[in-house]
Amino acid sequence: MLEKVNPRTVTRIEVDRESIFKHLILVFGAAIRGFEYMRKVIGIDGTFLKGPYKGVLLVATAQDGNNKCYPIAWGIVDSENEDAWTWFLIRLREVIGDTDELVFISDRAQSIKTAVSTVYEKVQHSACAWHVAQNVRSKFRCGDIMGAYWKAMDAYRVEQFQGYMLVISQRDPRVAEYLEHQVGFNTWSRCHFPGMRKISKWWNKRCVVGMTLTSLLTLNLEDELRPRFMESNSLLTIQLNSVMFHVKGGGILEAVGNIHNLTCTCHIFDIDRLPCVHAIAAASHAHVSVYTFTSRYYTKYFYMLAYAETIYLVGSQSQWDVLEEVAARVFLPRIVKERKRGRPRMSRYPSAGEARKHKNRCLKCGQLEHYQKSC
Repeated sequence: MLEKVNPRTVTRIEVDRESIFKHLILVFGAAIRGFEYMRKVIGIDGTFLKGPYKGVLLVATAQDGNNKCYPIAWGIVDSENEDAWTWFLIRLREVIGDTDELVFISDRAQSIKTAVSTVYEKVQHSACAWHVAQNVRSKFRCGDIMGAYWKAMDAYRVEQFQGYMLVISQRDPRVAEYLEHQVGFNTWSRCHFPGMRKISKWWNKRCVVGMTLTSLLTLNLEDELRPRFMESNSLLTIQLNSVMFHVKGGGILEAVGNIHNLTCTCHIFDIDRLPCVHAIAAASHAHVSVYTFTSRYYTKYFYMLAYAETIYLVGSQSQWDVLEEVAARVFLPRIVKERKRGRPRMSRYPSAGEARKHKNRCLKCGQLEHYQKSC
């Protein structure tokens, strides 16, 4: 029914020989057509389901021009492994083809890494910086290094990155070795990376936001540019030729911007495709609108196109017009092992390196993370 009321929507269900459920995927046609107006970056991840039949929920999401999550595909599988991820990505490839412009971001699970390299041969595959940070925190117990790690990850220039890596190396050489050789700079560092019914209500809400925008860019991007405009007013701009400008002053890093190639030696303009303070100063000096330098993916027009189509509800089950061959198919629920005796666990298991909300405190000495019996 979803495919019938939502054109080009893709749904697939797979069962084993005994008709027991294995895999499912749902991709709305409206989301696929909207993805044409997104930056070609897809995040994929999985999480355990708590219902009576368990299983794992797989998701693929993008980021719209307002830096909000944009859902592309949902999947439910029996367990998170290489076979499940391969099946999910093969179905996804039917609607989003394999191209060298596409980038996948995920945690460093070997099952995801193998599945992506098998199904999508041309894409770039990056590691989620948050998951890398959690792994570092868990493996090396080095919370004092995380500030330098996040600054290194966010650095736009290689020399800036090297400075933060030197700090990390001096504090704990094992962490620097891990980040460089086991993880790889090109998978988590910005300057090294080579690539560049609820749902119906939620989708409609985003569409309304797009229609009410009065700015040329999305709200979050306008907010990001506003302080750069203010800062650019105090800078000295020297025109080197018809397209290159040397910008300095105001206590910022001096840089040379090229308004023809849309580059700047600070590299913020190059990587984000959003004018840096130097590019804004250069545009003002050249009497050119700074909005002409902004990536089209950040514009109000592309944002509206991404949410232009409607996701329709399937209506009451009594009104469904289901084909006989579909109605005849048998889908049996997964066989779930009997729950262990005792009170069921209500909270999820924390990820590696994730801080626990509650820590044990010894009643004898008052210190954390051990009990009175072991004190």
